Amino acid sequence: MSEEPKPRRRQARGERRIAQLLQAAANVFCAYGYTATSTNAIAREASVSPGTLYQYFPNKEAIAIELGERLLTEMREAHGQAFTPANLALPLPEMLDVVVDPMIAFNCENPVFLALMHGSEVPGRIAEEHDALHANLLNSVRDVIAHFAPELSPEERARIADMTFAIFKGGLGLVLAAPEGAEREATIAELKAVLLRYLSPLVTVPH
Repeated sequence: MSEEPKPRRRQARGERRIAQLLQAAANVFCAYGYTATSTNAIAREASVSPGTLYQYFPNKEAIAIELGERLLTEMREAHGQAFTPANLALPLPEMLDVVVDPMIAFNCENPVFLALMHGSEVPGRIAEEHDALHANLLNSVRDVIAHFAPELSPEERARIADMTFAIFKGGLGLVLAAPEGAEREATIAELKAVLLRYLSPLVTVPH
């Protein structure tokens, strides 16, 4: 029994090293994009030798897949926090707050998400999972539109959901580009105002 802590210590060290490598990869992907990033650049950013990196990941694609899957898991959790029955029952202005805030918070905390997911040569496995998540998000937005405006046809709901999501994505780019603090908060408020102005004429207030 005295030997049990050793494997656990080795496992903990390995997990810390993986986390270090993934954070370094996130930094480099953000700075140069997936295509221009090399394993040597990731190793330099992590302050380890390429040999150490290869003990944990065989290539850049494996690093991107591991990082992407972790990010997608966190994004699904943010999605789950945003689109709940309780949130859906709120008036539109309050509902926008509780839906938009966790999605913005995730992207502000993980700027590599957009850099990695929108790269032209992102591993297919991650691209497929991202596309599935994107489809689920659009379906959730359509459900919101249907809740507030049940008289709309499925085609109208889909079109409005697509436009709402496009507005959010465009505004998100401005949010991420804004300096942290008052300027970023003002940009977030402006994005919510745009969404509210777009959606308000289309929805009815639930009784």
